[in-house]
Amino acid sequence: MTISTQNILELDTPTLEEITRYYRDHISPDLVRLLRLTGFGALEMSAEGCWVVDQNGRRYLDFSGGYGVFSLGHRHPKVVAAVKDQLDKIALSSRVFLNPLQAKLAHQLAKVCPEGLEYSFFSNSGTEAIEASLKMARLATGRRAFVSTHGSYHGKTMGSLSVSGREKYKEPFEPLIKPFQAVPFGDLEALDAALTEDVAAFLLEPIQGEGGIHVAADEYLRGVRDLCTQRGVLWIADEVQCGLCRSGRWFAVDWAGVSPDIMTLAKSLGGGVMPIGATVFNSQAGKAYKGRPLLHTSTFGGNPLACRAALASLEVMENENLAENACLSGQVLKEGLKRLATSYPDLVRDVRGRGLMLGMEFHEDKYGGSLIFEMVKRDVIAVYTLNQPRVIRFEPPLNVGREEIETALNALQESLAETRRRLGKSE
Repeated sequence: MTISTQNILELDTPTLEEITRYYRDHISPDLVRLLRLTGFGALEMSAEGCWVVDQNGRRYLDFSGGYGVFSLGHRHPKVVAAVKDQLDKIALSSRVFLNPLQAKLAHQLAKVCPEGLEYSFFSNSGTEAIEASLKMARLATGRRAFVSTHGSYHGKTMGSLSVSGREKYKEPFEPLIKPFQAVPFGDLEALDAALTEDVAAFLLEPIQGEGGIHVAADEYLRGVRDLCTQRGVLWIADEVQCGLCRSGRWFAVDWAGVSPDIMTLAKSLGGGVMPIGATVFNSQAGKAYKGRPLLHTSTFGGNPLACRAALASLEVMENENLAENACLSGQVLKEGLKRLATSYPDLVRDVRGRGLMLGMEFHEDKYGGSLIFEMVKRDVIAVYTLNQPRVIRFEPPLNVGREEIETALNALQESLAETRRRLGKSE
């Protein structure tokens, strides 16, 4: 069977029934059922700024932000223009010549990253960035073991899954990479005991995303730095979700004034337009590849289109003061969430987070699922955290305005009231 031009063009105006059938027959019928149950049974047709539009022209306020991808909003004009311009020059690299955009991006990252992080390896996603960091740590230290924290999430490829902290996603794929140990998040004594002579690296999200939006205390991060230095262990800071202005600083570790040995980036690095991951590292970690620069490579990693998008993204973040706005708007949103938590103590257990990476924890999983469903009905998108379904997160674009915040809070208030009526205790 041949694919006709007509069949391709018809995808410009698909029907919900048609796409649902294609998903059911060729992607995953279970995914279709899940999306419908959570209220996301529509077609994502276009997006701009804080808004996503479905096949009926209905607009949704995006407060999930693609799990941290859309820090600049959807289709930021400067990033889109940069990628369009690059497409007319060279899209993918031949891999045999020096890539000027990759070099410029590595230079810019060295300028904004914590002290000592001077080198970059580029890939296509966060989990690939973690994979590179694991290989680098083993080679640089000559050790084999890894330590991370309970509830952590570092990706779903074999290596990154091995060092993640929820057994539900790991058990079907055992045996994974060993040896590995998870310690409680924020517990320096447990980490001290776990950092044996065989440990190559400790992986830590300064703000746990999928684990339920848990913020590492600044004192804890400083303690992590000291312990890893004392034991000759590399510290890998996973800032795939919390990095690049999301927390209110360029990087979440900046709040504590510390530098990891390796830092992983992705998600918002591509400006919400192109996928790109980065493993940024210091000279101690980089000695792993001395004399062997092709020991770990990526065919598409650091391609010109992705690097051009990332360069434009970093420029927007700096010129539009998005770290500062994340602090200011994050405080407004957080205060609004806390007010609602006070009004619904029977449903809400806690509100926490930093900058515009905020979470609302409920007493039971069912409340979180209901809230997401009710908010979609009110044209606002929020999502739960993968390792803690009773926590829903709010990660709107970093340039979100006060009007959008009020719209989201109003929808959340109505959703809380409806959830209390259907599932919770009466007032």
